[in-house]
Amino acid sequence: MTDGRHESDRLERSRYGSCVEGAQQRLRASGEASGREVVRALGLAREPRSLERLVSEAAEQITRFSAPDAFAASTGDGLIIDIRSPDARELYGVVPGSVHIPRTVLEWRIALDSPWRNPHLGGLDQQLILICDHGYSSILAARNLAQLGFYRAGDVIGGFEAWRDGGLPVAPCRQRLPTVGVLPGTGPPE
Repeated sequence: MTDGRHESDRLERSRYGSCVEGAQQRLRASGEASGREVVRALGLAREPRSLERLVSEAAEQITRFSAPDAFAASTGDGLIIDIRSPDARELYGVVPGSVHIPRTVLEWRIALDSPWRNPHLGGLDQQLILICDHGYSSILAARNLAQLGFYRAGDVIGGFEAWRDGGLPVAPCRQRLPTVGVLPGTGPPE
């Protein structure tokens, strides 16, 4: 297909699929293959980690901002990215000037090589500060952005709750616009 989106999908499948498919074929030839055996064959097996350890390790790889420090950074070159659900944004409000990118599509809207990238974002040196409801899911999400090369990725400790409770600016959420033909997370700043 000549459509860039379909070509990108094909490239992704070929990039990741061949490795997995090869391991699955080898395992099938030797007998029954479970998901655990595929992981082991790919060299991905590790000791399981607790959620607390996973979050702690992720927090060490990013910059964590208090709500007032995140606000100060946003008045400079920092961009606050709101990863909360549309329902939470409508119920509690939004950070003025923030960009809404739902957590479910975050990496696809930010990665430089993504055909679905948000056009309102800068390059790898842009300071991206994620805000979620309570400051937990943003830790893992910001770590993913750091792994994509956004070395100034961070999050707000305590999330939107800490922002609001700290008396920082909050605005009503704009009314949801019709989304036919529009990808979530590609809109301009609030």
